[in-house]
Amino acid sequence: MTQNSELKTQNFKKDPYAALRIPDFSLYISARFVMTIAMQIQTAMIGWQVYDLTRDPLSIGYIGLAEALPALSISLYAGHIADKMSRKKIILFCFSAYFIFAFGLLLLNTDFFRQDLFNNNPLRIVNAMYAIIFLTGVARGFSGPAFAAFRAQLTPREIFANASAWASTSWQTGAVLGPALMGIIFASFGALPTYGVVCTLTLVSVTAISFIAPKAIPQMTEGESIYERLTSGVRFVFKNQILVGALSLDLFAVLFGGAVALLPVFARDVLHVGPVGFGYLRAAPAFGAVFMALFLAFKPPVENAGRNLLFCVAGFGVCMIVFALSKSFALSLSVLALSGALDSVSVVIRSTIVQMLTPESMMGRVSAVNTMFIGSSNEIGQFESGIAAKLLGTVPSVVFGGIMTLVVVGVVTATAPKIRNLHLNKID
Repeated sequence: MTQNSELKTQNFKKDPYAALRIPDFSLYISARFVMTIAMQIQTAMIGWQVYDLTRDPLSIGYIGLAEALPALSISLYAGHIADKMSRKKIILFCFSAYFIFAFGLLLLNTDFFRQDLFNNNPLRIVNAMYAIIFLTGVARGFSGPAFAAFRAQLTPREIFANASAWASTSWQTGAVLGPALMGIIFASFGALPTYGVVCTLTLVSVTAISFIAPKAIPQMTEGESIYERLTSGVRFVFKNQILVGALSLDLFAVLFGGAVALLPVFARDVLHVGPVGFGYLRAAPAFGAVFMALFLAFKPPVENAGRNLLFCVAGFGVCMIVFALSKSFALSLSVLALSGALDSVSVVIRSTIVQMLTPESMMGRVSAVNTMFIGSSNEIGQFESGIAAKLLGTVPSVVFGGIMTLVVVGVVTATAPKIRNLHLNKID
């Protein structure tokens, strides 16, 4: 490499906008941003409607279970498919399915379906929503590994951390806007226009993905059986202490420490702030995450990454405990925003670790394992939160989750020294 090319590479790595200067990556995060808004509006809307119809926190938990079960069941196969087919085509197919399911939710809120077909029976309406959520989980099971693996094909390795920060920013910004928009649109216009916005945004996201240039299909390893390909991602992850430690931290933090699933209960019965206040509470974690992700785009967390990861997950657990005990809307918003900021650090570090340690030909399968650890843990965590709230009560269940998050951090700190000493800029 010449001196000029080395200087160019160094400047590229230091440029906080390096990933955004790549047109295909810009289209990618634009699609991610718009789809995130759509899915966050839809998720918040479903949570509010299901609890409004049932007044049972366990019914909120069933929402997560309905989506997680199909996603988890097909994750390994979806990762295999993402490593042998066009990832762009998989994403387009799944995003188109999201539109169909969102349109189904829209129809479910029409008078014809609610009154004529379901006789305004809450149980029948909720069960129909669960069915649509289940189908959405199937599509998400295939889109998750493909979408994560596709990103690795859009940027050079030396700016993976920068790309992760901007990808996190786009997701978190959408997660801020989505619930807030849901509260405003639903309170002002009702359910039908809210789901209409979801349908429109989903089509916009499909359009953005369609403009990304096709990428090469990864080269398959000769002689591998289908069983070996399905399980190779799991074996690869569990042989690497850094990957196992990083994924375990996020898995258990989300599984035990997430209060988001119970926000309809807190908004209605604890803080008494209604649907608009619920939208703000739902958006608060992502609001904090946006500012942190933007900061990380300018200052990637490469030094002392492992120590920072442990600190941030522990801080997330503390935030959940404070939120559970809070009776102040302002304090609740503040600690949720702080929890989002801390979570953003762990998301950027974890996604950078996965991309830097995984061969491109295995990215789909390893991303599938990541989806099983992290993606579906949101929904399984939602189910766990519903059960815990049913058994312990809403506030004690969130306190318990925060304490368990701190316990997990302690266990990983003690058993995974490579995590404690991790520096991203020293990974080969």
